Amino acid sequence: MKNRIGLVVIITALVSVGTTLLVNRYTGVSKDVEKVYITSGDEPVIHQVSLPEVQFPDFTFAAETGVQAVVHVKVLKRGQSMQGPQSLLDFFFGYGDSRQPRPQVGAGSGVIVSADGYIITATHVIDDAEEVVVTLDDKRQFEGRVVGKDPATDIALLKIEATGLPFMRYGNSDELRLGQWVLAIGNPYDLRSTITAGIVSAKGRSLPSYREEFKIEAFIQTDAAVNPGNSGGALVNAKGELVGINTAIATRTGSYDGYSFAVPANMARKVVEDIRKYGVVQRALLGITMQDITGELAKEKKIKDIKGVYIHELTKNGAAEKAGVKEGDVLLKVEGREVNSGTAVQEQINQYSPGDRVKLTLLRGNKEVTVTATLQSQAGDTEIIREAEGEVTHFMGVGLRVADKSLRDKLKIRSGIEVTSIEDGKLKQAGIKKGFVITHLNQKPVSTVQQFVQGVHTSQRGVLIEGKYPDGSVYYYALGN
Repeated sequence: MKNRIGLVVIITALVSVGTTLLVNRYTGVSKDVEKVYITSGDEPVIHQVSLPEVQFPDFTFAAETGVQAVVHVKVLKRGQSMQGPQSLLDFFFGYGDSRQPRPQVGAGSGVIVSADGYIITATHVIDDAEEVVVTLDDKRQFEGRVVGKDPATDIALLKIEATGLPFMRYGNSDELRLGQWVLAIGNPYDLRSTITAGIVSAKGRSLPSYREEFKIEAFIQTDAAVNPGNSGGALVNAKGELVGINTAIATRTGSYDGYSFAVPANMARKVVEDIRKYGVVQRALLGITMQDITGELAKEKKIKDIKGVYIHELTKNGAAEKAGVKEGDVLLKVEGREVNSGTAVQEQINQYSPGDRVKLTLLRGNKEVTVTATLQSQAGDTEIIREAEGEVTHFMGVGLRVADKSLRDKLKIRSGIEVTSIEDGKLKQAGIKKGFVITHLNQKPVSTVQQFVQGVHTSQRGVLIEGKYPDGSVYYYALGN
């Protein structure tokens, strides 16, 4: 009898252990990262998906650590009456500066990326700011200094005088996958430290430019709720890593409508590192004009597979032409990463600097070809532009440098670039003389030489240059294409 009871106990124990193992295996309780899902139907199907635990929607770690590194950015801006066409009307009709602008207060978000107080935000948050106040998650306030900004990517860098700050580490935005969970952390409608969640809805998005501005866009699209005030805030993965800077929403109402957009962290990181190291972004160019491949284009050009981007035209003596790229090639990969749109190419190239060598995989006819291109600057060379105060850059026959503080104070301007020398060229032909300080290009403020160079190169029409001479007189010059 005892033997029989003992046997029953042993059998029960074995069945229990076996059942536990099966339950663990088929419910995912095991510590192994392999998860098993069973779907019902005529024939049950088992799908095995290998994902680390952190990919599943438990955001407590990312939220509680990430929120400490996101700040509130308050800005005081000059009134709009002194900007844009009004300045031109004042000049021609004699109003001068008698119309006093009304100060404007704006707000956004920022992300601390170093313990010594460097903060990423969006350019449009701090553009034209006379005063910046940064409030940390622990309620401490600091005066923010604008280190630099890049309108093309809408990324700017601030600095506060503090140490030992909590900061957010960068993630690799190239590795984001569609459907991956992300958090948006910021200060919408002045609601401090707000966290929303969503998934990556698309990658490599671009938005229409209603102002005909030069933009480099390859947005991460998410359905995490983002509203005014979130701009400059963090897009964070489940590990708590920074994968994007929230910058825009698609809406007909002015509020969140289901679509939000973030600048990829890899792109933002490159911009920030350039600003810190050189004072200006080192923009690399491949020298191609691209077309996204559609079914119609593939049929017209007899392209077998609809992938990659079609190279329509090459810049003469540009990086691509010198590397052996030909018109009609299809660009498939940049440094091994697939590119299926112009925005995807921009995203990859924007991570490099002039002089960097990149491997391009091309489809020429029915054959894959690999070439290596040495990227160029906007001036057509591989020189690095250093825009430290006092350093001169030559462009179109003139020497240009950032106007120093004493000159800016004398002329009562916040920013500008000084013409230090002038030789034959378009700028001299337009009438510009040595000592002129360029303050606006096409009615937009100019604060760096690169911003001016970029504006001239990318203008689709003529160029209107506004500025002051040392005696305070205001002049306007026009350049044709």
